[in-house]
Parts: sequence; structure tokens; C-alpha cells
Amino acid sequence: MAQAKKALGSSQKKGGAAARTVVKKYPNYIGGEWVASSSGEWFENTNPADTRDVVGRFPVSTREDVEAAVSAAKTAADRWRRLPAPRRAEILFRLGELLIRDKDRFAREMTREMGKVLKETGGDVQEAIDCTYYTAGEGRRLHGFTTPAEMPDKFAMCVRQPVGLCGLITPWNFPMAIPSWKLIPALVCGNTVVIKPAEDTPLSTYNLVKACEEAGVPAGVVNLVTGYGETAGAAIVNHPSVRLISFTGSTETGRVVAGACAERNAICSLEMGGKNVIMVLEDADLDLAVEGAVWGAFGTSGQRCTASSRVVVHKKVYKKFTQMLVERAKGLRVGNGLDEKTDVGPVINADAVHKILGYVEIGQREDGARLACGGNRLTGGGHANGYFIEPTVFADAAPDMRISQEEIFGPVTTVIPTSSLEEAIDIGNGVRYGLSASIYTRDVNRAFRAMQEMYTGIFYVNSSTIGAEVHLPFGGTKGTGNGHREAGTQVLDIFTEWKSIYVDYSGKLQRAQIDEVNFE
Repeated sequence: MAQAKKALGSSQKKGGAAARTVVKKYPNYIGGEWVASSSGEWFENTNPADTRDVVGRFPVSTREDVEAAVSAAKTAADRWRRLPAPRRAEILFRLGELLIRDKDRFAREMTREMGKVLKETGGDVQEAIDCTYYTAGEGRRLHGFTTPAEMPDKFAMCVRQPVGLCGLITPWNFPMAIPSWKLIPALVCGNTVVIKPAEDTPLSTYNLVKACEEAGVPAGVVNLVTGYGETAGAAIVNHPSVRLISFTGSTETGRVVAGACAERNAICSLEMGGKNVIMVLEDADLDLAVEGAVWGAFGTSGQRCTASSRVVVHKKVYKKFTQMLVERAKGLRVGNGLDEKTDVGPVINADAVHKILGYVEIGQREDGARLACGGNRLTGGGHANGYFIEPTVFADAAPDMRISQEEIFGPVTTVIPTSSLEEAIDIGNGVRYGLSASIYTRDVNRAFRAMQEMYTGIFYVNSSTIGAEVHLPFGGTKGTGNGHREAGTQVLDIFTEWKSIYVDYSGKLQRAQIDEVNFE
């Protein structure tokens, strides 16, 4: 990583002098202070819709920066966990109010750094708001439970206690929503955190942490370090004082994180990939099903772990559905997400373009699949300086093709014919992932059969595979995760540990499982 250039952008002559646009620097946040990295280096955050637009410069953090952040979090830990949970929650409610106040600005800045259209970035910020309010409410619950003891004059109960210092590593596709899923529960449970956002989208997480500071979260409780996974991320994952790692990203990286945590007996929560299916039966409302498939496949340019990257359609309606889907896909407007007329924004970076177009080539080479529309990078006109790919539909695919099995993470979906509900379920379950699935049918019996038989963490009836809400658990099975769930009250089980408590007021030694109880 080369030394960053001066923080100056493009220049032009104006009135005989050079007028220069200053590109803002956004420092790390460690121990309540906004500080540069010990490396002195900065990396550029650029707009994927126009790479000439530099959103900002962020610190290239090192192991020393992570060490400083961990030290700050350790210093703040005891005071924060001893602050009563309802008081911690009050601070988080203030955070929610600040996110509402700045929602429009945060959404526009997110579109500029990430690319997805404004209505979606507004939804991303709203999800952070919803998560903050919902989870802050747990500050007056954080329920444990009481239970009868097996010995007389003895009281038994269990309570939650914070895990300790948490390392949060978050992805670029939901750069405020996903950090909030991790950060807010960690805080309300009494933990301190070090968070590292994806290098493609650090500004949205910076905005979230800045709002935490304004809301009154004490110094050292939240620490932000930006940079690269192989340096800053690895330093967090491997730090002996970090008790828990919460990671969202690729399955391959998740395995590395899990291995590192296993070596030092750290808690590890993983949320990884998906290859999600929409099943369309012969009795489905096809207009509704097509609408759901378009939204699921091309919303966020297909860059969601819950994206509808497979559509399994009954042969009786297969031809009509495919024609309708292709027609809708061809009509989508691809462009800058800040333009309100845009339906589909850019993909995140050059590596994503290469990967997605590589899968398009794979699909075209696989025997039987037909490229029904799309498949090209858009480079003319307003697309010249961005990472734009046409919405792409493959038809007549087989379930075992690579485009039907592997996560593409782009605006590409694959349509697969089926002859029955049972076959559709087998196809749906026949991948390494198990995050989200959906069925379109008017038959409640078949809807419940699919609901029962699909081995996924999320299931929809007559809706797309995307659109999870914060008060239900989020996560998947198989290669999607390691059994934990984010969102809902279930997330509390990640960021707390149970403590069982026994109070014996009998005045004598009572040996459970050994002493007999006299009932006379």
C-alpha cells in the first residue's frame, strides 16, 4: 500500500488562480479521540458510479492502531458494564433520534460511496434506526429467568452478563444497517467494541460512530479503525483480548475467521453467503411473482446475501414467466443511484465487475443455459466512469450448473424449470447455503409444505427473498453461518453469556443430586 497522495482533488483555473477541491479526511476514533493511523497513510473511498469522485480519505490502520483501540475498549469496559442497562439504553435512544435527524444526508452519502439507489440507502439507514430503537428497548428487559430449585429453602435463577470486548467486522453492501445489527446489541448488553468497516464503504460506519459520540456514548466504549482486512481485520481477529468476533462477509473469509477464533477459544459469530431461491408454482400470481423476482435479483444490483439468484418455475407457467421476467429486466434503468430515475446502480468495484462477468462467461459455456438478456458491462455515456452491469437473466438452466450453485453477488439470476413442488424443494435445498427462500402459490397447503421442508433461516410466502425485519432473527443454515442469529431478541445470545445463580437460605449444606429430600 503506497503512501497516500496529498488530500487535494481536481483543480481548475478560476479568476487566474487554481481553485482546488479538498478531499476530506476521516480519522479513526480511538478512546474518544479522532486520530490518524500510526502508518500516516490514507486510502481513497471512491464513488462506484463515477470513480473520478473521491468521497473521502480514510486511515490505513495497522496492528498498532488496533492495539490502541483494544486498550481503549479495555479501559472503558468496567465503567460501561456497571452502568445500569436502562441507562445504557437511554443513550441508544438518543442515538436513534440523531439517525432520524440525519437520515437524508446519511442516505445520500451512502449512495455516493456504495452505489445503490437512494430509496435503498434510505432503507439502509432506516434499518439502523429500527434496530437502535428496538434493541435499546432490551435495556429494560435483558431477561433471565427464575426456576424452582430441587432442594428446599433454595432459590435458583440465571442472568445475562456481557461477553466483554467485541470485534465487529462488517461488509460494504449494508454499510450502516449491518454495523447497527452488531454495534447496538453489543452496547446495550454492556460490551465495549472495536469496529472495522469494509474499505469500500467506511463513511457510513464513520457516520454511525460519529452519531454515537454525539449521543453520549462514553469514550473508549466504541472504537473505529478503518483499513484492510489482511492487516487491521486480522489484527482484531487475532487479538487475545478480543473475546468475541462478529463477522459478516464471504464464506471463504468466514472460515479463516472461525479458524483463528478457534485457536484462541474466542466466540465467533458468522454471517456469510447465500444462493437463494424463489419457487413459482403453476397457480401463482405471475405478475406478483415477477415483481418479487425482479426486486430480489436486481435490488442493490444483486449485491445482497439474500438476493434471489435462482428462480425455480413450474413448467406449466415457465415460458410465460420467463418472458415476463426478461421483459422487466430489459426495462430497468441502470445508472447513478443519486438519480431518482435509476432502478439499478453500479456494482461496488472493479473486482466485482470481473467476478460477475466471469460468471456470465461460465453460464454461456455451460451446456443448456441460455443468456436471455443482459450479460454486458455498460461503458458508454453516463456509465463511462463507473462499474455498471446490465441486469442479466439466464434461462433453461440446470440445478447443478455453476451459475445455479455458486454465489455471484451481482445483477444475475438463473431460471430453472421444475415439474412439481417436491422437485422445486429439492432444487432449492440443493446448494451449500441456507439463508433465504420464497414460494409463490395460492395453495396454503403447499405453502406450508415448502415452509416446513426448506432448510433455510428465512422463508417468505408470496414475497421475495429479501426484506427481513429487525424484530425477527436473521441468519441461515449450512454454509451461510455457524448457528448464531442477528436481529430480534436472539441477538442477545451472541453478546451475552449466561450466569446461573443459586441462593441457599437453609442454613445448612445441601448437596444437590446427593441428599434426599424429606417430605414429612
